[in-house]
Amino acid sequence: MNVHEYQAKEILARFGVAVPEGQLAESAEDARRIAESLGGRVVVKAQVHAGGRGKGGGIKLAADPDEAARHFEEIFGMTLVTPQTGAKGRVVRRVYVTRAVEIEHEYYLSVLVDRASARLLVMASAEGGVEIEKVAAEAPEKIVKVALDPTVGYTAAVGRRVGYALGLEPELVRQFVRMLGSIVRCFVETDASLVEINPLVRTPEGVLLALDAKLNFDDSGLVRHPEIRELRDTDEEDPLEVEASRSGLNYIKLDGDVGCMVNGAGLAMATMDIIDLAGSRPANFLDVGGGASKESVAAAFRILLADPDVRAVLVNIFGGIVRCDRVAEGIIAAAEEVSLDVPLVVRLQGTNAAEARRMLVESALELDVADGLDEAARKVVAAVGGAR
Repeated sequence: MNVHEYQAKEILARFGVAVPEGQLAESAEDARRIAESLGGRVVVKAQVHAGGRGKGGGIKLAADPDEAARHFEEIFGMTLVTPQTGAKGRVVRRVYVTRAVEIEHEYYLSVLVDRASARLLVMASAEGGVEIEKVAAEAPEKIVKVALDPTVGYTAAVGRRVGYALGLEPELVRQFVRMLGSIVRCFVETDASLVEINPLVRTPEGVLLALDAKLNFDDSGLVRHPEIRELRDTDEEDPLEVEASRSGLNYIKLDGDVGCMVNGAGLAMATMDIIDLAGSRPANFLDVGGGASKESVAAAFRILLADPDVRAVLVNIFGGIVRCDRVAEGIIAAAEEVSLDVPLVVRLQGTNAAEARRMLVESALELDVADGLDEAARKVVAAVGGAR
């Protein structure tokens, strides 16, 4: 789960990370009032779950409260398009007004899970304020990476190593050691999957501030953090993904045209790969799970058909824990509620597969049955017009 910048800063501040003062504005007059309380010179920032907001016109510097009010009117309700939002962009429904800060230098700092080493990884660079991917591609030597020993955790030695690698003076290194320790503690105690501060800035007064912040959380850990779960903004998520989460389904919208319904993440990935190999692209990742019920399968089928990009559907089920006839019941039930106006290819193997195929044939649904995965992929790709 992702949260907005202002929410990320509130969480970081609770752990002792220094952030600029700011408040959420609900109107132009509210933005003017907040700017006055912060000294007049502020930054008005669109709140969407995407980076690159400044390039899209979603971050504006205001010299006085009146200009802050004007910027609020320009930003609130706009469709913000950035490299991370895609061409459709995101409608700005929240605006954050924060104190403007004099910047002497910008750094990049993050803590994330390094799955290759199964450790927390501190990643930093003296080249802050730009995409870290660009730095990695053009000047990888400027990125500092330090993995934390899971038996020891964060230590001041780690902080000093990173701080000096960034070129910080001894006084700033001491401040950085405390800040990084607070960030790591925030990461661990909130079950985060990413804490990213870009930029981390040094002011002329020698103070380190998290000028921007991004926090992502492990969905599986949210049961332990109801206060974080309440921060979820479903307006920032794909509507189909929101509906899938309510039905307990693992669904991710992709940019292809073949809708996929599969049980098991591994089989789902293999199905997506073979669709790509056959010449088309999957429209989604959808895992109905090993214990799928008739109701969850019906919900999955409705979600697939609600996607306007889907031109054909492939159902690929291996009946181990889940019975194939239960999947067939769900497909039939969903087809009775939602018009099936795209080709359907079904591959069922395993427990009660023969019974499931009989049920689908007798249902009078228009579908194509395949025995093998390769055959199923070729049939569904042909249904969408053949290989690209």
